[in-house]
Amino acid sequence: MPVATRSAGLVSAPAASTLAPALGNPERRCELSQLHSATLAFPPRPLRWLFLDLNSYFASVEQQLNPDLRGRPVIVAPVDSDTTVAIAASIEAKRYGISTGTPVWEARRLCRDLIVTPARHEKYVEFHDAIVAEIWTHIPVTKVCSIDEVACRLLDNENDRDTAMALARRIKAGIRARVGECLQSSVGIAPNRLLAKLASDLQKPDGLTVFEALDLPHRLFDLKLRDIAGIGAKMERRLAQDGINEIEELCRRRPRDAGTAWGGTNGDRLWYLLHGVDLPEKPTQSRSIGHSHVLSPQKRGLEPTRLTARRLALKAASRLRRKGYRCRLLVLHGKFEDDKSNWHASVKLPSTQDSFVILSALDALFPRLAGAGRQRPGGFRLRMVGVTLCEIEPVVGEQGSLFAALDPDDPLARETRTLALSRAMDRMNERFGRNAVTVGPLGGGRLDRVGTKIAFGRIPDLDEFHE
Repeated sequence: MPVATRSAGLVSAPAASTLAPALGNPERRCELSQLHSATLAFPPRPLRWLFLDLNSYFASVEQQLNPDLRGRPVIVAPVDSDTTVAIAASIEAKRYGISTGTPVWEARRLCRDLIVTPARHEKYVEFHDAIVAEIWTHIPVTKVCSIDEVACRLLDNENDRDTAMALARRIKAGIRARVGECLQSSVGIAPNRLLAKLASDLQKPDGLTVFEALDLPHRLFDLKLRDIAGIGAKMERRLAQDGINEIEELCRRRPRDAGTAWGGTNGDRLWYLLHGVDLPEKPTQSRSIGHSHVLSPQKRGLEPTRLTARRLALKAASRLRRKGYRCRLLVLHGKFEDDKSNWHASVKLPSTQDSFVILSALDALFPRLAGAGRQRPGGFRLRMVGVTLCEIEPVVGEQGSLFAALDPDDPLARETRTLALSRAMDRMNERFGRNAVTVGPLGGGRLDRVGTKIAFGRIPDLDEFHE
C-alpha cells in the first residue's frame, strides 16, 4: 500500500505503483497526474472520521425482537396493507429487488414468501439509544446523523489505517454482542465526514471501507453524482447544464469553477470535500416543528381529516413547549388522491406556544382546505394532511402575565389561562400516557391513530411517544 510522504507540511504525489493501472493509457495517465498535482496545495489529510451506517435498520430490529423473522424476507410498513409502501426492507428482502419505497403489492409480487410487519417506531428509538450508548464505550459520538447513522471524529492516536479499522471492528462487534446479533453495520473511514459516509455505502451489508488521502479523488470516479448527499434531481440537472455529468468532471475543474457550477454560497465546498479536506460544519438551527400523517383509505373524508389535523396540531404544540419555543406562523398542508402536488395555506400567529391559540388558527384555515377538496372530481379525498409551526424562536426571559388574576372569561386573561392549561395537559400525558387528556374527540371510529414516527434526518425523543 503506498504511503504519503510529507515535506514542509504538504502531501507529495503518490508512488508510481498507485498509477500503475493508468500507465497503458497516456491520456488517462495525464489526467491522473494533473489531479494528483492539485493535491500538492493541500495540507495533510489524515483519517479523521468514522461513519457507521446500520444495515436495514428497522427490519433488523424487527428480526432481533422476533426470532421467527430471522433469515426471512421482511419489510416494515406503516400498516399491513397493500396500498402502502415499504419503509424498510431486510437484507433478505433486498435480494429480491425490494427496497424502501417499494409498494407492498409489488413487494408481494417480487417475493411470495414476504412477511410484512407494521412499524414500531418507539422500539427503533430505544434500540438507537442503546446503539449510541455502545458506540460511546469505544469512541465519543460527534454527530447523530439519523436514526441509523452516526459519525465519530478520530483522534491523532486513532487515525492510522490499522488502528481505525481495528476500532471499527470493535464497534461493530460490540453492537452485535451487547445490543443485538441481528444488527449489522457498514463503516466508512475517511479524512472528512462526507467521504466517510460515501465509503460506508460502498459495501453492504457488514462492510468496512477506507478512503485515504492518496485514494482521492480518483477512488470516487466510479460513483454517481446522486450518490453524494445533497445532490438530488434538481442539482443534478443544474450541474449537467454546466457540463458536469460525473464526479470526475467536477473534480477536474478548479475549485472556483466547480463552485460556480454548483451555485449558491460556498459552492466550492464540495470540490474541497471530494479532495479530502476536512472543512468545518456550517451551523444549522431549527426553523419549524410539525407533523404529517398519511390517512388510511377509509378515513380520507372531510371530518376525519379535520380531526386528524387537530391531533397533529396538538402534538406539534406540545413538542414546541417541550423544546422551549414559540411560533409565529401556522401552515396547514395536504395532498389529494388525484394530485401529486401539495396544497397548503398559512396564517400568522401572535408569538405563542398555546395549544388553544394554535387550534383556533387551524379552525380558521380548515374551510379553505375543505373548499379546495370539494372542487375535486369525486369530492373531498385527502391522502395526506400535515400541520407545521414555523418562524419559531426560543422562549427567553419569560415573565408572569399581569392579566393572570383577571376573570377567566376576560379576553386579556384567556391566553394566560389556556397556556397554563396546555402545560398541565403536557404533564398529565407525560405521567399517564398519550391522550390521557386532550382537546376534542378521539373515538367514534372517525380518527386515524396518529403516533410518533421517525422522519429522515430527525429522531424523535422518547417523550414524543407520550404526546
